[in-house]
Amino acid sequence: MKELLRPARLAPGARVAVVAPSGPVPEQRLQAGLDVLRGWDLDPVTAPHVLDRHGTFDYLAGTDADRAADFQAAWCDPSVDAVLCARGGYGVQRMVDLLDWEALRAAGPKLLVGFSDITALHEAFAVRLGLVTLHGPMAAGVDFIKNARAQEHLKATLFAPETVRTIASGGTALVPGRARGVVLGGCLCLLAAELGTSHARHSARGGLLCLEDVGEETYRLDRYLTQLLRAGWLDGVCGVLLGSWERCDAYDRVRALLVDRLGGLGVPVVEEFGFGHCDGALTIPFGVAAELDADTGTLTLDEPALR
Repeated sequence: MKELLRPARLAPGARVAVVAPSGPVPEQRLQAGLDVLRGWDLDPVTAPHVLDRHGTFDYLAGTDADRAADFQAAWCDPSVDAVLCARGGYGVQRMVDLLDWEALRAAGPKLLVGFSDITALHEAFAVRLGLVTLHGPMAAGVDFIKNARAQEHLKATLFAPETVRTIASGGTALVPGRARGVVLGGCLCLLAAELGTSHARHSARGGLLCLEDVGEETYRLDRYLTQLLRAGWLDGVCGVLLGSWERCDAYDRVRALLVDRLGGLGVPVVEEFGFGHCDGALTIPFGVAAELDADTGTLTLDEPALR
């Protein structure tokens, strides 16, 4: 697996667009997130349909066409330096085929930030654009607007990425050891759902795979992991980083499943790495080469996530 192209870091005064490619966005939380971004001396602008709600399917932030148009317009706007997702939920898979990937490529490299359902965009940006993206807090996420650690780690990654080349999670080894590879991953259920699509990697071979999820029963997590294993998607993976499992079953039960399904890969596996649906979530760059030390719970990037 090859490293991807790194976008440029942000500077004070940079314009960032906030879009809603997935679920509907609470206005109060969005305004709180915009205030945080303004406090960083950024110039946030919101997409026209960022507060929409689909007329039939209220779990979507507006129609597929409007969500796709908002995303594309934001990315292709030459005055915009980064596109920040307002929240996850569900919906990216419904709009990703409506994007004009040639136009997105022509707009040049810039930053994409998000997690959860945005996993589908992380995969698409890697496959279609060959671009490093940031798996990090979202602008209207309650875990972002109320958590200083999440804010500070994202801010450091955006403005001074050389200061966070080593990401120290405090996590512990499920399987000890060190491994090198290119960082990738995201929400487990999305990675399983993306199998076989034209926007997703064919495998995690050569990668350091980040996995997390939210609100899933253990048998469902089992199903996703087993699907990835049966499809050969995990063949050749170099190491695994496990994030949060919020609102899943008791962690002892989830942990037993993770050991059962991943322990046989014969690669280092670190648990509780502190990314995903959790307080103080760390920002993890996807597409950058790095070394995982499961024993110390650290991920050290070969170079800063952004130029």
